[in-house]
Amino acid sequence: MTEKQKQGFRQQLRDLAVRLRGGVSGLRDSAMRGIGGEASGNLSNTPLHLADLGSEAFEQEVTVGLLQNEQQLLTAITAAQQRLDAGTFGRCEQCGKDIPEERLKAVPYASRCVSCQAKVENGGTAT
Repeated sequence: MTEKQKQGFRQQLRDLAVRLRGGVSGLRDSAMRGIGGEASGNLSNTPLHLADLGSEAFEQEVTVGLLQNEQQLLTAITAAQQRLDAGTFGRCEQCGKDIPEERLKAVPYASRCVSCQAKVENGGTAT
C-alpha cells in the first residue's frame, strides 16, 4: 500500500469518526432523557397515557442500541488508525493476507478479509 493510499484511508477514518462522534453525543442526550413527566418535556409530571410511556420506553431502548453500535464503530475506527500507525493496516488479522482495497474503501475499519469475517460471523473461528 502506498503512502498516498494510507493517507487517504487515514482521512476517511478521521472523517467517519468525527461524523460518528456528533451522532453519539445526540444519541447520548436522547438516551439519558427521562421517560414521562417533566424530564421528557411534558409540562406536568403526570404521564399522558400508559401507551405514551410504552412508546417512549421503546424509543429509548432503540436509541441505546444505536448508541452502543456507534460506540463499537468508534472503537473499530480507533483500532484501524492504530493499525495504520503500526503498518499492519490492510492485512487480515486472522489469515495475514491482504484485504482487498475495494473492501477497505467500503469498510475502512475492516480488520479481516471477507472469508475470515464470514467464518467469524457464522459462529466459527477463522484460521
